[in-house]
Order: sequence, then structure tokens, then C-alpha cells
Amino acid sequence: MQAILNASAAHDEFVKELLVSYGKIPVLVHELILVEVWKQKVFPVLCQLQDFNPKNTFHLYMVIHHEATIINLLETIMFHKDSCEAADDSVLDLVDYCHRKLTLMASKATREGVTTHDEHNLTGKAVVSSTEELQTQSAALEFEISLKAVSVLRYITDHTESISVINRMLCTHNMPCVLVQLIDCCPWSRCSKGEVEKYTNGRWQKIPVEDRLKMTKLDGQVWISLYNLLLKEDCQRKYDFNNFNKNQLLKLRGFLTEVLIDQLPNLVELQRYLAHLAVTDPAPPKKELVLEQIPEMWNHIVRENSGKWKAIAKYQVKETFNPSESDLRLQAQRLAQTYNLDVMESLLPEKPKCGSCGTEAAKRCSRCQGEWYCHRECQVKHWPKHKKACQLMTEATEKIQRELNN
Repeated sequence: MQAILNASAAHDEFVKELLVSYGKIPVLVHELILVEVWKQKVFPVLCQLQDFNPKNTFHLYMVIHHEATIINLLETIMFHKDSCEAADDSVLDLVDYCHRKLTLMASKATREGVTTHDEHNLTGKAVVSSTEELQTQSAALEFEISLKAVSVLRYITDHTESISVINRMLCTHNMPCVLVQLIDCCPWSRCSKGEVEKYTNGRWQKIPVEDRLKMTKLDGQVWISLYNLLLKEDCQRKYDFNNFNKNQLLKLRGFLTEVLIDQLPNLVELQRYLAHLAVTDPAPPKKELVLEQIPEMWNHIVRENSGKWKAIAKYQVKETFNPSESDLRLQAQRLAQTYNLDVMESLLPEKPKCGSCGTEAAKRCSRCQGEWYCHRECQVKHWPKHKKACQLMTEATEKIQRELNN
């Protein structure tokens, strides 16, 4: 949160400097992949356990949201070259992670998740269980995580000079063709009831007719990534321009309109390069003996825990995701000390929403100051659900205040 605030306000990014100085960026990448593996291997098993019906899903939600928190932080700090260099060999694991997210997004699987979540919010349909609600939230969150991975990949293409990383992006994953597919299907844009909507600042927004050709930040990130991967000399020597790859890349010519190039003038060089590619057949890359590094984190985590996923899920149900009242109070106290609500609200891209009906809200719960409502009626209606969380937050806040006064 502090890193994003510093970057958005153009202040000294001391969080980034500390992470670089203490060599913690590889730790962040490992945590990111660890949560990704947990969500794929353990979370589905956990939700299917018949004896798992938690009274409180707060701890589960924190784990699910942890991946989004880390990728947000990495998006902020990887903008800088020294962060990319400090990531060292973990950049290879991060490239693999981004490839998994981008291919998932290109398949439109993540967009289906966020669409389902939107429809649930609009209809107000009751969810059968708390675990099903968490699965819906996790699917919706996956779309936003994939969008952040687009930006992280762009920063890697900006800064990396490692032969192993370049080889991984071009030869192993064929990233240019993946990015062409993203340009073609544009998963952050959709038509809904005759209106064009684009996913901006964490939500789908209707785009006026006069702004429909305006490039979004995500469009720009993909185009810059393609520019870096196709026009850098080291990349051109490595990439195999076979018939399939060449035909895929030439699809881009239809998207490189004058309106687009006016918004990102550097793309004129890419346009010229594609025009040249259309009438030539580049020589295949030389087969060289290269001592190549390979990513280890994903394979190591999966190999060490293979066949243990159900046992891990059962253990976590008993020891981690079934907290006592005292554990919940302690966690609430820690969160109240950690997060400054005023600072958090300044980072929100939109106005607060009513906790009951989801419309724009202007009034807070007077006790905990954490939930918003549009009218008194919504607050009364939502009180049975909000009561327990409100009590925990209020007690934690009062305890902290007493400690400060003493």
C-alpha cells in the first residue's frame, strides 16, 4: 500500500529501495508462486471437504487475496531497472508465472469468472455456502491478477538483458504469439447490451463513442512488450520467424492504424518492421550451445508436495482456517494497527459502495467505521451479517485506543 502511494505521488520509493537492498524480491516471487500453487492444488480440495463449513472465512480470503497483493507490489517496483536486476534468477520464475496468467487470460477463462461475479452482484442471488462465495471471488480476482501480469511482463522486457530470460520468453514460451492473441481477443474490452465496456481501474466502465478508439493502459503495455521483443537486436537473433510465427505477427498490421500510432508514435517502427517482414523470410536462428538457467520454484514446490494435497487441505482446515474467537480478535487488532483507513481510501479508484445493495454510498457504520451504506434501511437490513465483524473491529479499535492512552 505504501509503495503504491509513493509511486502515485512521485515521492521517494523507500519500500522499493528496502526490498532491493535486502534482496527480498526473490522472496516475493516465491510467495507469489506458492500462493498460486495453493490456489490450484489445495483450495479446490479444501472446498470439497464435507466437514469444512467455516463460521468465518476471513483467513481464507486473506490467503486468496495474498496473490493479488504481491502482484500489485511487483507491478509497482518492477517498473525500475534495479528491481529487475535485484530479482536475479527469480525473473525466470516470474516470466513463467506471467506466461501462465497471460495464456489463461487469452483463453477468456478469467473473464468468464469476473463476468459471473458481476452478474451475481447485480442479481443479488444468494450463494449456497461461504466456500462457494470464496470460489466466485477467487475467479473474479484471477482476472485482475492476470491484468497485472501483463504490466510485469512489459517491465521485464524493458529491462532484462539476460540471455536465459530472453530465450525463455522467445523460444520456450513464444511470448510474441501470446501477445498477438491478447491484441486479437482483447479480454479487457467487451460489448454489453449494445454498449462498449473496458476494464479500467478495477471495474468495467462504459466507453463513450468518441473514446472507443482511445488506447487503454493495458493496450499500451501489450504493444510496448511486442515492440521490445521484436525490435531489440538480441531478441531478433533468438526468435524463430517460421511460417506460423510470421503469419501470427503479420496479424498485427491490421491493428496498427493511424489513430493508434498517433497515441504511441514508437509503433511506427514496429509497423515498418512488419512491412519488411511481410516481403522477406528471415534466416532461422543459429543453433548455439547455450548453458541455460531454468526456473525452479514451481517445480520444486509441486515436486515436494506431490500426493500430499488432500493431507495439506485437511491439516489447514483444522489448524489454520478454523480460528477461535481469541485468534480472530488478535488478527483484527493487528489489521487495525497495520492499515490506515484514510490512506487506503485515498488509493481507491472509485467511491465507496453500499455493503447491502452495492450502490454508491456516503455514510459509514458509526461503530466500526469500516462498512459503507447508502441509506439507513440498507444498514438495518445488513446488520445481521455485519454485526459480528463490527463487534470485532470495534473491540480491537477500543483496545488499541486504551493502550495508546495508557
